[in-house]
Amino acid sequence: MKRRDIVRQMGAGFIALTGHQLCSAQGVKPKQRVLRIAHLTDVHMQPLVGAAKGFEKCLHHVQGLADKPDLIINGGDAIMEAHGRSKDSVSRQWRLYQDVLKSENALPLLSCVGNHDIWCRQETKICFEAGRQWAMDELAMTKRYYSLDQNGWHIVVLDSVQPKADGSWYTACLDDEQFHWLENDLKNTPAEIPILIVSHVPILAACVFFDGQRFSDESWSVPARWMHSDTVRITDLFHRHPNVKAALSGHIHLTDRVDYNGVSYFCNGAVSGAWWFGKYHHTAAGYALVDLFDDGSFVNSYVNYI
Repeated sequence: MKRRDIVRQMGAGFIALTGHQLCSAQGVKPKQRVLRIAHLTDVHMQPLVGAAKGFEKCLHHVQGLADKPDLIINGGDAIMEAHGRSKDSVSRQWRLYQDVLKSENALPLLSCVGNHDIWCRQETKICFEAGRQWAMDELAMTKRYYSLDQNGWHIVVLDSVQPKADGSWYTACLDDEQFHWLENDLKNTPAEIPILIVSHVPILAACVFFDGQRFSDESWSVPARWMHSDTVRITDLFHRHPNVKAALSGHIHLTDRVDYNGVSYFCNGAVSGAWWFGKYHHTAAGYALVDLFDDGSFVNSYVNYI
């Protein structure tokens, strides 16, 4: 046998010893996916423009995947608009959302509340909180923020929509009660357990700079309704807990990924796209598939279902 043939065979054998086999040969356990989540945000259900049919199509797409998700997370803004609308209008929107879910979805569902879900005709804190409770009842939420352990991961769902101090509409932040709860929740989660954060409004995002005219007079401007106003406070908290791995949000209807200080922040578009009128800027209607692995790694992929 010629020398180059021997070398070729040796090389082929080495190439074949890759992936799972190489990990096994080195005594390293290959990572395993432990949870697949479909992150569906900003459905904006309404009795017009084919929203119900569009939501049905999205749910069919999710459940028709060969590698089907283990659960769905509703990222908020399930209905088109509750603020300022009559109770009858809001009831119709929720009924339609519930009807589609009941008839077309068989997967477990977690939810958080979005700003469009909150009914409020008088801009007072009492009215806001009553409207938020209505949304929570529709979404089968016993608490406005909560956490759970799932398949080796700790999932934290936050309430990022708060009434403003003067009673006018809302701002995006964590109230003090919720922030202190989050501090304790992260502290009580073992360091070896990876953590996924879910909020409606982005904690940190780049796409907020593309939502409307954000630059004038030599300055960029981002309203506190577009992105959390307490970003520094929250990211400082995450810095103390390196097992916080990723954060999911919606709200902006655009997609981006911002990696900051060891945490990946994903803004995951919208099921409704541009409120059921095609793309919003460059982002088509879609949802995210979020794969979580036993080593704390993850993959977030945006899927166009139309």
